[in-house]
Amino acid sequence: MTAAKSSVRALKELQAPAQGELSREELRRYSRQLLVPEWLQAGAQERLRHASVLLVGAGGLGGPVALQLAGAGVGRLVIADGDTVGVSNLHRQTLFTAADVGRLKAEIAAARAQALNPFVQVQVASRLDGHDLDRLVPSVTLVVDATDNFETRYAIADACTRAGREWVWGAAGGSSGMVSVFGPHLGLRDLFPTPGDGPSCDETGVLGPVPNLVGSLMAQEALKVLGGVGDPLRGKLWTFEALSGQARLLSLKSVKPVTP
Repeated sequence: MTAAKSSVRALKELQAPAQGELSREELRRYSRQLLVPEWLQAGAQERLRHASVLLVGAGGLGGPVALQLAGAGVGRLVIADGDTVGVSNLHRQTLFTAADVGRLKAEIAAARAQALNPFVQVQVASRLDGHDLDRLVPSVTLVVDATDNFETRYAIADACTRAGREWVWGAAGGSSGMVSVFGPHLGLRDLFPTPGDGPSCDETGVLGPVPNLVGSLMAQEALKVLGGVGDPLRGKLWTFEALSGQARLLSLKSVKPVTP
């Protein structure tokens, strides 16, 4: 029997859920991902249903993450972004329309994620400072850093390190992007002990599809971590250059000296 046929058979056996398991409507909604053998056999859908995610940033990277995680069925999604939609966002932040200009990104993202999947509990957090992060990070299973400035990235990294949480990290600019999964095994400060002063998208520009591609891969990494499937990018950095079409997977090592 092939893996695909095995998945179909297993999915049919789930059509009469016991108390506390996925409802019939949820089984229909998630049926296509439940047909993926690795996802079904790991019980990933149930794991995802009981998981919670703090998504910081609802723009070019965070927009795809919000919709993908909501669509996949994460139990609770907290979206934090204090920024408002600008006209220059629209070429890449496809979650928004011209009618959204001037409105808060987090509120729009939360409304659209909730509309996509009523089974997901979607919440909005105000713009976060260090105190807010220390309160919210321990309350979730995973953090996704979809921000675009060094100060916030390091605040997220420090809060996750203090709470012992993993976080999915991504960046996009110009025609390139990168993704990794940080955590107790290897954190942002292990690679870059202090924040840099690199330019933002406002200074270097960015091709519209690039952050959408990176954001989708960030969502995939989050699903792998939460569902307990596949090989997440722990200790690895995925990089992509859109103009050449080249992708690379690099191994990461801490630059901090080893303490005897």
